[in-house]
Amino acid sequence: MRTAKLCSLICACALGACAAAAPAPSAVPSVLDPPAGEKRAFAWSGRGVQIYVCKASGGAVAWAFVAPEAELFDAAGARVGTHGAGPFWQHLDGSKVIGTLKQRSDAPASGAVPWLLLSAKSAGGPGTLAAVTSVQRINTGGGSAPAQGCSAAADAGARARVPYTAEYVFFVSP
Repeated sequence: MRTAKLCSLICACALGACAAAAPAPSAVPSVLDPPAGEKRAFAWSGRGVQIYVCKASGGAVAWAFVAPEAELFDAAGARVGTHGAGPFWQHLDGSKVIGTLKQRSDAPASGAVPWLLLSAKSAGGPGTLAAVTSVQRINTGGGSAPAQGCSAAADAGARARVPYTAEYVFFVSP
């Protein structure tokens, strides 16, 4: 009985420490504000990978970004769509938007991909994403190019799939 209580106490302390260690969302820099008049419609979390290829260019060898590959989840944790090269975001209802980079800001977390503001244009049928005009990528974790493993011509062509998380905030014009 005493062992069970001790184990419960240790687990409770460990869970509390994990919760305390989770970074709180940071304030979004004003450079990433959507255009005047746009309103926040909804936000989804993304979990997946950032894909890189080891590429030789001008005598140097370095990791080059290829594409994101992620699944999107609503606030309740239900899978609602996908995110991929283009970049695009596609809802399970078939609606889809393609983004164009407008602004970027370094992520506050070390090793995290930058935060972005993208303009969005519908590229699918009617549905959840059809009216989206801007997308923010914020609160990123991970996803930066590997720090090593791409330093020699022999490494050229190697691919790396780096896990990342992000929050995607979707905006619409009223």
